[in-house]
Amino acid sequence: MKNVLVIDDTKNIRLMLTKCLELEGYHVTNACDGREAIELFKTNIFDLAFLDIKLPEVRGTEVLKRIREMGITTPVIMITAYGTVKNAVECTHLGAIAYIQKPFTAGKIKSVLHELYPTLMTDIQIDNLTINIQQAKNLLEQGLFDEAILVLKKAISFDPTSSEVLLLFSKAYEGIGNLDYSDKFHQAYLLFSQQ
Repeated sequence: MKNVLVIDDTKNIRLMLTKCLELEGYHVTNACDGREAIELFKTNIFDLAFLDIKLPEVRGTEVLKRIREMGITTPVIMITAYGTVKNAVECTHLGAIAYIQKPFTAGKIKSVLHELYPTLMTDIQIDNLTINIQQAKNLLEQGLFDEAILVLKKAISFDPTSSEVLLLFSKAYEGIGNLDYSDKFHQAYLLFSQQ
């Protein structure tokens, strides 16, 4: 499991990035300012970092400069609400591997991760899908249909065409008495199981 450091002074950005990264199979550590980030870099090894440019006390570009001076080569993705060519050039010169502008979506984060780690992401997604399917089966066996639906919603995000997930959705909705949804998922299951 890859370790990621998220550095941003905005709580909502940290939460959103953390959730996106955890769903992709990463272990996430958070920092809310530049000083904390530098200390974390000194005592931990991170496989990737998301670093906001505008931080209190120590700016993101200064954090990037200092960790590079310390010999830390962690790939860093810079985040900014104020996208300028000057910022982009400065960050690239300091060794940032990507530069994303706020506001961004979960889809944008996934896209950047897939560009960086295409094969790793595939392996992580397969593992997560397998785990979610097994959890859903266990919940269905226990008659916990609502909980199974929540797990299946995660599973379908990894592979929207998984016939097994679609069939489990059909069973879960049948279990809670929603026969309309059960039938729709069963029809989708039949469609995708033939491909």
